[in-house]
Amino acid sequence: MTLVRRLLDQAARTPGGVALVAGDGAELTYGELRRRVLAVRHGLVSAGLEPGDGVLFSVRPSPGSLVLALGIVAAGGVVVFADPGAGPEMFTARLRLARPRWSAAESILYAGSRLRPVRAYARRRGLLLPNLADLRVPGEGPMRHVHVGRRLPGVPRGSLAFERLASGPAPEPDADGDPDAPAAVIFTSGTTADPRAVVHTQGSLAAALDLFRARLPLGPGDVVHTDQLMLGLPTLISGARWSMPPLGAPPAAFARLLRERRATHTFCVPVHLAEILDAAPELPGTLRHVLLGAAPAPPALLRRAVAAAPSAEVLSVYAMTEILPVAIASAEEKLAFDGPGDLLGAPLPGVAARVADDGELLLSGPNLCRGHLGAEPLDELPTGDLARLDGDRLVLTGRKKDMLIRGKFNLYPGLYEPSIAALPDVAEAAIVGVPDPSTGDEEVVLAVVGPPDLPGRLHRALPDVIDHDALPDRVVVLPELPRSGRTRKLDRDRLRELVAR
Repeated sequence: MTLVRRLLDQAARTPGGVALVAGDGAELTYGELRRRVLAVRHGLVSAGLEPGDGVLFSVRPSPGSLVLALGIVAAGGVVVFADPGAGPEMFTARLRLARPRWSAAESILYAGSRLRPVRAYARRRGLLLPNLADLRVPGEGPMRHVHVGRRLPGVPRGSLAFERLASGPAPEPDADGDPDAPAAVIFTSGTTADPRAVVHTQGSLAAALDLFRARLPLGPGDVVHTDQLMLGLPTLISGARWSMPPLGAPPAAFARLLRERRATHTFCVPVHLAEILDAAPELPGTLRHVLLGAAPAPPALLRRAVAAAPSAEVLSVYAMTEILPVAIASAEEKLAFDGPGDLLGAPLPGVAARVADDGELLLSGPNLCRGHLGAEPLDELPTGDLARLDGDRLVLTGRKKDMLIRGKFNLYPGLYEPSIAALPDVAEAAIVGVPDPSTGDEEVVLAVVGPPDLPGRLHRALPDVIDHDALPDRVVVLPELPRSGRTRKLDRDRLRELVAR
């Protein structure tokens, strides 16, 4: 059974239940969600969308964007997430690889990418927008368009209005579609010469949702507060309520809605949770699960989360875009772990993990993506992460590309950073190497967030915590560690610049 079919069947069972609460508080029932998804599917098929057609998707998270994305997949299309704000060269390279035949974007984005005053304003804000209205399918001609929001100057002539699609006829489809057909393309990294994108099928995404639901029991009456699709979808398939925070909501507003909407589950990037706890040191007692993911959670933050939500289970999710989730460990397990490295937990049921001879973690399972766009299908994913097994549990020891060279010693920062971050008064810790141009060796610099007197204390404490060959040459205290991207991951390149002499 396909992902979309499972969601539609759940909606048919509980048509009067509230499926979604938008950032502004507007509610969408399961019955209306089902009807709108089927209406979009029918409208797109009638307009000529064919199975396998890629749809460039440039719509911010909202109930409407979810309806549109599900309608595209239900129609046999493939949702292509290629951020138009990535810069013209990268955006063009990604389009060249994905070759979408359709574009779905907010009206304001069409206007902003075409009208000169709006483009100039966006450029002053550091955003270089491509001209979405004039995009073409190589060798075929102009793209077809769907716009979300009222028609503005700059929206292409002939563009389909999302609201008209969603309010049209909603017949039942004749067939469920192929669970092994591509459903989503997610660009993750790469260069303009070699962009990289992950291809997920309805089957691999459905398997991922099942793994979340097996670890996190969900059902009618539960309220999940998040903007993350991969937790929102299992919420809907379970008949629970998905509460969406307002776009760009400040931490205090996020915490307020947790309380007002009586959330039982929430998901945060670690840095975001730290900001929320700064604004609201106590989280509502209705919470049963607090999930952290997309980046390692420092021990200090785990302790704060446990104290702020004593009635909830605080969980750390290890996942990659190519295969998610992989393992889930509780805060108690992670804080009690005293070995080197970062405890990830046991692989979830069905996920196969093995460690290669060089220490790289290799993963496979039903939730593994089909592969990377333009490449051969994957049977096993080389993660780039270094790991070891502690019984049946995975322990992350670093990233292959983050390795530092000190004489004959290969230093993997991820092997030592969790232990350092667990020391008193250390909020965060990261190790980077500053190359010595004369020797080729690297000066090992430990950057920490904490009080000014930390360097002296750490120089005394570290010999009892980490290997002698891993001791830093310098300890630098920073007000915060540099981060980048939507998930606020540690930016080691920027950190290296900050701590260079």
